[in-house]
Amino acid sequence: MTDVFTKRQRSQAMSRVRSRDTKPEWILRCGLHRLGFRYRLKNSHLPGSPDIVFPKFHAAVFVHGCYWHRHSGCKDASTPKSHVDFWERKFNANVERDRRVMRQLDSLGWRVLVVWECELTRKTFETIHRVADFLSHGKACFDNSMKQHELLAVAEKKVRYRISSYDEEPEVSEE
Repeated sequence: MTDVFTKRQRSQAMSRVRSRDTKPEWILRCGLHRLGFRYRLKNSHLPGSPDIVFPKFHAAVFVHGCYWHRHSGCKDASTPKSHVDFWERKFNANVERDRRVMRQLDSLGWRVLVVWECELTRKTFETIHRVADFLSHGKACFDNSMKQHELLAVAEKKVRYRISSYDEEPEVSEE
């Protein structure tokens, strides 16, 4: 199947793919914050700049998109039908970089966890609680008053706010 967009439209669409402050990241961050966990974002001093860093627990969490990081067995990890060689090289490089970063963090004594985008959208609370268990070595106390629709609404609002603030560019007239 051919692309329905022109090269310029495709380029513009791909430039809007976010690498930070994504909706899955916001969902996880909001849920963990409500459970009392405090964190730092994108620590550039650590290999791979983990998405969420918990210095108190000496732990790093990566929130990976299934498509870009090739979540094994996930339907969202499809491969485009055109330029297959390019995409396979790109995806393989991403996976190899992820492995290298995990080894580096491990050698520095950091505990590392990968959370997949599909986990956060399909099993939101189970995933948040799994991360909380990982951080607290299975001793986390869970706030059962947290409601999924409230958590998703907060995350959606945060993402919409971030996107709209990035999108505010001066209008250029075409006269």
